[in-house]
Amino acid sequence: MRICVLAICVSTAGFAQAPAADVTTVEQIIAKVNGDIITRSDMDRARREMQAQLKQRGATPQQVAEAMQQNEKDALRERIDNLLLVQRGKELNINVDAEVTKYLAQIQLENKIAEPDKFQQWIREQTGMTFEDFKQEVKNGILTQRVVGQEVYSKVNIPREEIEAYYEKNKATFLRKERIFLREILVSTQDKDDAGKAAAEKKAKDLVARARRNERFSDLVRDNSEGLTAKQGGVLDPYEKGVLNPAIERLVWDRAKGYVTDPIKLDSGWLILRVDDHQKEGQADLADVENEIKERIGAQLMTPKMREYLTELRRMAFLEIREGYTDTGSAPGKDTRWVDPALLKPESVTKEEVASQARTKRILFMIPVPGTKISVSGKSSSK
Repeated sequence: MRICVLAICVSTAGFAQAPAADVTTVEQIIAKVNGDIITRSDMDRARREMQAQLKQRGATPQQVAEAMQQNEKDALRERIDNLLLVQRGKELNINVDAEVTKYLAQIQLENKIAEPDKFQQWIREQTGMTFEDFKQEVKNGILTQRVVGQEVYSKVNIPREEIEAYYEKNKATFLRKERIFLREILVSTQDKDDAGKAAAEKKAKDLVARARRNERFSDLVRDNSEGLTAKQGGVLDPYEKGVLNPAIERLVWDRAKGYVTDPIKLDSGWLILRVDDHQKEGQADLADVENEIKERIGAQLMTPKMREYLTELRRMAFLEIREGYTDTGSAPGKDTRWVDPALLKPESVTKEEVASQARTKRILFMIPVPGTKISVSGKSSSK
């Protein structure tokens, strides 16, 4: 029997010639981007992943259908964008190995999995990918981020005058209610006997002492907290006056930035709170919101600049797209017609090689790239 991937056919019976009718198509290449390919199964997998993410976020069936319809028209564009950015990072010889190692170590530490084999098994269970595939996706995500920062964002200059003008024009949006910003550590006593509860109390008191000796609170959270916010550094949503439990509010409301409470006894364990900031009511000063303004203006500028940059990458790329599929980010005037699939040599390509090449990466746990739907944290960001 012969297995064909588009025009790629591999005999399953040595070199014996199989009848033409005995052929099974297992994959279809829909785009070639320099040395990489995008297959129909890549697109199908991306759709399934997006649909699953929307459902996990609580979207209604109608919301899922609308989002999927909107995503469909730009799906191929986003896959090509991603491949071009990764390829550009390799051309620039950007090395992110140290950052990948640090990122994986952080995940391992946050989830308290000491043994490498168990950590790799946990990755497989959480992502449905092998550890090596997940590691490669992390690498591609960081690489993409570095390319965007180096090639696009670094060239975006926001004059001081523009920041000041934005502030004056939008002052009403920078009116603040009094709020307090807190971080937490939770030392759980759930399902523990008396000895375990006593040990939890001692641990909480030790953590307070360490925090008051100016150890980094975020590190203490990462290494010790058993609360739901542990993966976010213990950061809680800001609270306005009267929202917190009155007993807890009295402990923190008038305290200075950096104040750490004594352990607070809860039914679920011992809670430690740190005051990160206390925002007073009234008009926010420009200095307090300058970074926020830069992000807002930068996002507006980055969207068209990213598309310009990705269009230029397309101009320089070898790009062929199968009839019936559309790249909505195509470079004007560039011929991307599908020309020569039959020239691929059947004897030199296996199904496994095609599957390996075809794995265009979804980016997990990363910062969205402005102007695209590419993201690290497995999330997508709309244009």
